[in-house]
Amino acid sequence: MSENEEFIPRSAMVVVAHPDDAEFMVAGTVARWAARGAEVTYVIITNGNKGSDDPEMTPSKLAEIREKEQRAAGRILGVKNFEFLGYEDGYLEPTLDVRRDITRVIRKYKPQVVMTFDPDIRFYGGSYPNHPDHRAAGSATIDAIFPSARDRLTFPELLADGLEPHKVEQLWMAAADEANAVVDITDTLELKKKALLAHPSQLGEDITEFVIERGKSSAKGHPFEYGEAFRRIVLDGPLPGTEED
Repeated sequence: MSENEEFIPRSAMVVVAHPDDAEFMVAGTVARWAARGAEVTYVIITNGNKGSDDPEMTPSKLAEIREKEQRAAGRILGVKNFEFLGYEDGYLEPTLDVRRDITRVIRKYKPQVVMTFDPDIRFYGGSYPNHPDHRAAGSATIDAIFPSARDRLTFPELLADGLEPHKVEQLWMAAADEANAVVDITDTLELKKKALLAHPSQLGEDITEFVIERGKSSAKGHPFEYGEAFRRIVLDGPLPGTEED
């Protein structure tokens, strides 16, 4: 964002694949926005029931643990609402069912901004493949925003449930190659660390070094120390090449 003008949405929805994804991607921004009055909703598509190497762990037990961890992490940041869609971890695809369920929560909470993964990212850096659930979550979320949440005749069963269409104003994609917005998280970096450490089934103290380095990298060239970078798209804005000077 510009140095002199900070965007704070009225409401924001974070749609991710797994418990702890949101803390990696957007925790500093969420904490900053929530502290300034934004109503933030977390939508976790899968139950996270595959993320353990413990031979004594069961999928059902892990899913329960990870939901509790996610709620605790979100509360640290000021998240108001939580939706757990319950899809199986590791098997997520951008199906019509997934799109409908994301459309449902968009119409329910009517967020001004939706934040999710950039589905076009296949690798992070030179060695880390992007999880297929991340790409599926981003793709389904974008398709839910446009056109499903907007169009009255799409998923008519949602109308029957009293969920009227809603137009999301902005899409913010994290971990994108073409970032065009960076949020200053210098004042909320400690909350981001604390929220990540609220996922002890997945993360240890060493995660703090990753957070620091990533925050510094995102803030490079900006007048603050730590940032989170996004590809920000203003929906229903001017078509490319038609902007006025």
